[in-house]
Amino acid sequence: MQAIKPVTKPTKQRKMLYQAPDHIRYKLFAAPLSPELRASHGVKTLPVRSGDSVRIIRGDQKGFEGKIASIDRKKYRIYVEGLTREKVDGTTIFVPMHPSKVMITRLNLDDKWRKKILERKKVALRKVEEVAEKPPKEVVEIKEEAVEEKPPEKKPKRRRRKKVAKKPPTEKAREKAEEIKKERKPKTKKTKAKRKTVEETKGGT
Repeated sequence: MQAIKPVTKPTKQRKMLYQAPDHIRYKLFAAPLSPELRASHGVKTLPVRSGDSVRIIRGDQKGFEGKIASIDRKKYRIYVEGLTREKVDGTTIFVPMHPSKVMITRLNLDDKWRKKILERKKVALRKVEEVAEKPPKEVVEIKEEAVEEKPPEKKPKRRRRKKVAKKPPTEKAREKAEEIKKERKPKTKKTKAKRKTVEETKGGT
């Protein structure tokens, strides 16, 4: 199985963003909580919902506060009450705002499921903080007993074999060697057979 590579190209990132299912779009609507809410709930971020009070922290409308009127998950925009503009024909419309540009100042806790989400995130963050605060485990030093160093054992030296001087051959050995040489016939070189020309004779001549 090949490992799934992360999306890197901008075209793929845009495709993932526009084709994302609803449960992933919900996570992309996360906004930071104000310092007061962060201290009380112990949570840093949370997806915005209609009914939450927010403060705009970026853009031309920086500092504006209001309640979220509606959320458009298709376009990734939220609409805040009071944040409107007039069109050329005179009609007023909401100014769309991206959720990353706002900060939640008051949470809408009418939904019991949202309370459970807050409790679950709070417990998870507390565990992470406890792990970070814990000092590293003390390394137990094992006292090594002093072992008497034994001197290296000397290997026994190998005895070199003494070269034995060859005794001169006796008279009997010489005679035997001469007899063996005489018995052996000298090798004769093979010569190529000469080609003989045969004259054909007619009538026995």
